[in-house]
Amino acid sequence: MIILGVILVVLGWLLGISILFTIGAILLVIGLVLLLLGSIGRPVAGRRHWF
Repeated sequence: MIILGVILVVLGWLLGISILFTIGAILLVIGLVLLLLGSIGRPVAGRRHWF
């Protein structure tokens, strides 16, 4: 999710498409939050690991 977010942010920035930039930023933030919660050992939605 983080990689997809970064790709969409870069594409949105290069192509000047603001919706891609916005969706990419949202995916990036969600991915980072899930990574943070998973790294401290807190289960998210009943799952301890997100692959």
